[in-house]
Amino acid sequence: MRVLKWVPLLLVVGIIAAFLHYTLPQTDIVRVVDTDVRRVDFGENSIFWADGDVGSGATASNRDVRFIETVRPSGRVSVYRNEDTGWGWPPYFKLDSSNLQTEATDLVSTAAAPRWVALRHYGWRSEFLSIFPNAVSVREVEGPEATTIPWFNIIFLTILAAIVWAITVRIIRFRRNRIDPVLEDAGERWDAVEDNVAERRRGMRAWWARLWGRG
Repeated sequence: MRVLKWVPLLLVVGIIAAFLHYTLPQTDIVRVVDTDVRRVDFGENSIFWADGDVGSGATASNRDVRFIETVRPSGRVSVYRNEDTGWGWPPYFKLDSSNLQTEATDLVSTAAAPRWVALRHYGWRSEFLSIFPNAVSVREVEGPEATTIPWFNIIFLTILAAIVWAITVRIIRFRRNRIDPVLEDAGERWDAVEDNVAERRRGMRAWWARLWGRG
């Protein structure tokens, strides 16, 4: 039973963690091998795709989507979509998908003469659901061993942890100072009522005993 009490909390924590993992930026060291534009028909996975370019009249059911095809140092293939986020969610305010596509095209290289880049993105890749992470920026780095420090994620998660801690502390203090005394007072009142009822019952039993004894 104790384990079941933790299930709702673990479920909430899991949902929040998945949301942050999808939304917060990540950086991959890759080699761009091609860029492409494909016509995509959206279905049940449309929630994982952004809207059309800001100012365009793209339909909701299908539209042209830019893609950036890459290879990681391990040889694993990674494909990213390149869509505007506009003023919606997540709040990257990305309005330059065309420029980013040009930058990525300019960085295309071969295995014989590789050019490694740090590609910043958010989202997930799922072959089953046909969803792709959305590229946010790209810049050339010295080599495949280049490392990046996720300063934004560190600062954001630190602030978020501080906010959660502050709220938790205030809730505990509020419960200790306001709710617990009320509950204790209610418990004392209930105990007094029970004692009073018990005393009356004892008095009634004594009265019946005396009455029966007289009879």
